[in-house]
Amino acid sequence: MNSKLHLLLVVFASALIASNVHRAMAASEEVEKEAILALISRMEAAWNRGDFRGYMEGFANPDVIFVSRGKLQKDWQGTLDHYIRDYGASEATRGRLRFFDIRIEMLAPDTAQLISRYQLDRQDNPQDGINTRLMRKRDGKWVIALNHVSSREIPCVEGARER
Repeated sequence: MNSKLHLLLVVFASALIASNVHRAMAASEEVEKEAILALISRMEAAWNRGDFRGYMEGFANPDVIFVSRGKLQKDWQGTLDHYIRDYGASEATRGRLRFFDIRIEMLAPDTAQLISRYQLDRQDNPQDGINTRLMRKRDGKWVIALNHVSSREIPCVEGARER
């Protein structure tokens, strides 16, 4: 085989391998993103049924870093205590939670950044805001290692929320 043909075959084979590796990596990223979205969906459902412990299964335990209202929560237990204390008195105080406009960027095979909007619909003090989350894959499952919430209370206008 002459050297030009050999070089052409090597270049073609390299390009084919690189293309397959890229496709495999993209497929793997999509699988991880779907797993993260499934976690967020389970957390939302747990909140909406009043299961704060179930909601907290999405957070690293015990070492989650949680920033909200300009303060650091103590840790996983402190965050759970905050949710129970501030939202757990009744379905009316808990409200209905919804995450949307979710954007996930894979930073490494075991690390992702998630940014989403959220709405907490309830009669008194409805909220909306943005979550910025650092996701880590630990022991084969995704958890929130760092959660930063930027929220605002929305004034009610004749029973409807202002947009």
